[in-house]
Amino acid sequence: MEISQQTICFHCGNDCESEILKKDDHSFCCVGCVSVYSILQDNGLCNYYDFQNNPGIQLKSKSKNEFAYLEKEEIIEQIIEFKNEDYIQVSFYVPQIHCYSCIWLLEKLYQLRDGITKSSVNYLKKEITIGFNHSQITLREVVELLTSIGYEPLINLDQKDREKKQNPLRRLYLQIGITGFCFGNIMLLSFPEYISGIHNVEPEYAQYFGFINLVLSLPILFFGAIDYFKSSFGAIKNNRINLDIPIAIGISALFIFSVWEISTQTGSGYFDSLGGLIFFLLGGKLFQQKTFDQLNFERDYKSYFPLAVTRITEGNEEPIPAAHVQEGDRLLIRNGEVISCDCLLFTSSASIDYSFVSGESVPVEKVTGEKLYAGGRLVGQAIEVEVIKVTSQSYLTKLWNQYENEQKNNKLNSLSDTISRYFIIAVVAIAFGSALYWWQFDTAIALKAFTSVLIVACPCALALSIPFTYGNVIRLLGNQHFYVKNTNVLEVMASIKQLVFDKTGTLTSLQEAKVKYEGIPLSKKEYSIVKSVLKHSNHPLSRAIFNNIEGKPLPLDNFIELPGKGLEANYEGTLIKIGSSNFVNNTNTSTVETAVYISFGEEIKGRYVLNNVYLNGIQTMFQQLIKNYGITILSGDNEQEKHTIQELTHDQATIRFNQSPFDKQEYIHLKESEGYPTMMIGDGLNDSGALKAAQVGIAVTQNASNFSPSSDIIVDSAYLTLLPNILKFVKASKWVVYISFGISFSYNLVGLFFAVQGKLSPLISAILMPISSISVMIFALLTTSIVYRKIVSNKQ
Repeated sequence: MEISQQTICFHCGNDCESEILKKDDHSFCCVGCVSVYSILQDNGLCNYYDFQNNPGIQLKSKSKNEFAYLEKEEIIEQIIEFKNEDYIQVSFYVPQIHCYSCIWLLEKLYQLRDGITKSSVNYLKKEITIGFNHSQITLREVVELLTSIGYEPLINLDQKDREKKQNPLRRLYLQIGITGFCFGNIMLLSFPEYISGIHNVEPEYAQYFGFINLVLSLPILFFGAIDYFKSSFGAIKNNRINLDIPIAIGISALFIFSVWEISTQTGSGYFDSLGGLIFFLLGGKLFQQKTFDQLNFERDYKSYFPLAVTRITEGNEEPIPAAHVQEGDRLLIRNGEVISCDCLLFTSSASIDYSFVSGESVPVEKVTGEKLYAGGRLVGQAIEVEVIKVTSQSYLTKLWNQYENEQKNNKLNSLSDTISRYFIIAVVAIAFGSALYWWQFDTAIALKAFTSVLIVACPCALALSIPFTYGNVIRLLGNQHFYVKNTNVLEVMASIKQLVFDKTGTLTSLQEAKVKYEGIPLSKKEYSIVKSVLKHSNHPLSRAIFNNIEGKPLPLDNFIELPGKGLEANYEGTLIKIGSSNFVNNTNTSTVETAVYISFGEEIKGRYVLNNVYLNGIQTMFQQLIKNYGITILSGDNEQEKHTIQELTHDQATIRFNQSPFDKQEYIHLKESEGYPTMMIGDGLNDSGALKAAQVGIAVTQNASNFSPSSDIIVDSAYLTLLPNILKFVKASKWVVYISFGISFSYNLVGLFFAVQGKLSPLISAILMPISSISVMIFALLTTSIVYRKIVSNKQ
């Protein structure tokens, strides 16, 4: 390490004032920056510096025990989101996140330290979620690692203060305020120029005002417009083209030409246009961000994540929305249900599958008094818990969104990106062409044409068409209890050709099923035992029989639910089985009824026969769907209701019975391989594999208490019959996107027509650009709302 004459730090970009250190021909301002560079170099992560010049943050000196408080268990419990024997998941607000290189580095933390298994960054919220093995690395060491590379997380145990400090718009407000102040003063100082036709300005005053305007323009350029330059440089370094490049070129041209006029005393410059341009650009940016936030708010909180829970009040069970749960509530969790809150276990033991949170599918055993975290799924007999921390709906939504099917395409976004890329290239070419043409006649017109073309033809409205159209569609579908994971799902829905339905629990009504017992009469105690076994299951047949049995549930041992087969448990040493005839007595019966068999030990007691009642409007739904889609019904039951289903589907559907969960999944793979984009509609229990295999998976819930994390849409069964209208609405929304594209192009073409002639000032262009974006957004919001009322809302 040796002294160098360089003055700019290779890591953070600050001036090397007190000392200048050199390593590998790079200059650094302090030992901290050298240390970060060494860490990245030792781990092969120096690509961090390729995304942007000097992307790092200068390290502040820290006390050795700065983060000692993170070793206290009571503090750890307040910060973390999830913890088991090996794994901890935690999210931090990191205000230093500012560019592509930050994201790239922070998502490679696992290469810096053993024990870190994953890290993902939410750029808009400046938030990082980290999962790590706490037997290899502690929470304190994770925070110290982040701090050592320049990304110290903001840890504030007061949630309200934390939320205030995490406002991502704070910097944008500051940029608008400073830019507006400077712009206003530049306008005042330029006022004599505007009326120079009446009173000529003395040359010495004109030069004086010009230099003051130059000084006032510096904060505008280096603070108000800095994000456009950072974004442009980052894109160019990665051989990409983004929407900020023409804006950055236009801003640079205005500033350079203005400085040239002031320094050569040939004019007063265009600092007023520069200030107005950036001020209105930032104003449009604020409006767009506010609109996005409004859509996200609707998505996360008003359209509540469809999870219900069973609350126990004075011995009685009542289903309530998860959003209404309060600390201290006693809840009943059944097999397969997702735990919606952090809680304490009151039952003797429980087996929890946390793959929804950590990705680890091996169930974790818990005993009385242990803490259960939100997002776990119960495996085994039902448990009772007491809520100790209410979990927000947005956290559950974040977990749900972790399950993305990477094979699902995103054609419209790709189309938007491609059009934007080539459009920007064309705009830059037209701008330079206009400047070259007018330069031989009038340099002022040349500059005006050059900057106006770059600003007015920015395809921002084009880029906003998809998120605003589909963002509003997601919000509107939430009103009909269709909860869509993200906009990509809607794009895929528009291309679906094949619909595959499960039968039991999807097309049939749990509440209206008719149940009849046949066999050896059961005693009151035996009824109670049967009810006790059924209590733990959420399968539609189990719930239908449970609701038709009198008796008080009794304690059981070794409860197991085998998907597609049945239930078994032990009561005082006797094995009780409830399920299909093959599962209970190892024989296939020739009966055609939908029946659930019961055995105590080796004795077959009898069976419950169910006459399914189909959801109202199912026949009309199929009548509408058959016109445009191939229909298949897969059922785990026998062929008893084959004739009924044929009538419901007008005998135009493929029907398969005795289908196991594996059979359903294989059928989806078959249809996909034949070139039929497929949508699977199931109850989310036995159908999870098929839901994940399909291009779009819809989990239908009748009590909203369970669903498949791999599903793309969750729907209340009472609203399933709206599916034809929903699909029609989604297809119509795709045309709204195309029309939005057309409107955006029209704006750009008209703007270009006047801009290339030098008839449009950069200031007017800066005003027109957000207006065009706003008008496209309003069009998307209003049009999708009108189409929704016409196709969906009026068809209920």
